[in-house]
Amino acid sequence: MDVKSTPSYLYWLFCQFELITCSYLMEPWEKVLFYSFNLAMLGLLLYTTYLCLACHASSAFQLLCTFHHQHTALLSSEK
Repeated sequence: MDVKSTPSYLYWLFCQFELITCSYLMEPWEKVLFYSFNLAMLGLLLYTTYLCLACHASSAFQLLCTFHHQHTALLSSEK
């Protein structure tokens, strides 16, 4: 994508968003509330995803470490 067309593409995406959500019909103060709510929900979703991924990654890492230690213990006991 050309750098010069990026702003026009972003504007086109924003217009599509306004058409899909019908926010082009809202008054300015309604748009502020609507966009604030949407951004807050997006932020909460990203934060929750970050917390869950960190928790699951930690659990998976602990499980893999346990398997690794059991495997090395089995190998050392066979010698």
